Amino acid sequence: MLYGLTKGVLAPLLRWVFRPRIEGLENIPATGRVILASNHLSVIDSLIIPLVVPRRVSILAKAEYFEATSVGGRLRKWFLGSLGHIPVRRGNGRAAKDALDQAEQVLRDGGAFAIYPEGTRSSDGRMYRGRTGVGRLALSTGAPVVPVALSGTEQVQPIGRRLPRIRPVTVRFGPAMDFSRYDGMATSVPIQRSVTDEVVYRILELSGQEYVDSYHRQADAA
Repeated sequence: MLYGLTKGVLAPLLRWVFRPRIEGLENIPATGRVILASNHLSVIDSLIIPLVVPRRVSILAKAEYFEATSVGGRLRKWFLGSLGHIPVRRGNGRAAKDALDQAEQVLRDGGAFAIYPEGTRSSDGRMYRGRTGVGRLALSTGAPVVPVALSGTEQVQPIGRRLPRIRPVTVRFGPAMDFSRYDGMATSVPIQRSVTDEVVYRILELSGQEYVDSYHRQADAA
């Protein structure tokens, strides 16, 4: 009920204010498990994706967003929870694993889950090497992966800016990627790496970003 109310109000408002250009929405299955793997340019990405996709999308969010005790903090916790966000503590390996376990359950239950393979926002507009969480999820659940490319969100809410501003936004969804050829190899780290690299390459094709073959340091995008 909370999800329907939140999305029913905010999705039309988002489209009216930002008038996002959306391409390839038909590539997202209407039902069944699916992973949406996206580049990450701004904190507002985690609002844009769930609101432009017709079905419910769960997504990881910083644990700090759920822990504030002020009125505003509790309102944010309610809002993010109603959209299906899952808290994860950056830099904590155990917490990150627990968050991926929750994401895996979302997928096994037939849901849609969005993930940023880079693990954090890009501080310079380039795309960095993906971490293997997306590969692990795709292999362990058999979910198809829909690559997503966001552009313009870094202008809507640059790193360090508290309030968004109105700027053009484009969201591109590519054809779903099937990794069933790797059935039975979900625990293979090299296969997880290969799947992750393939997903990142598809995102790059959609976004046109410059690629950096190294991990983005978390501190760079804090």
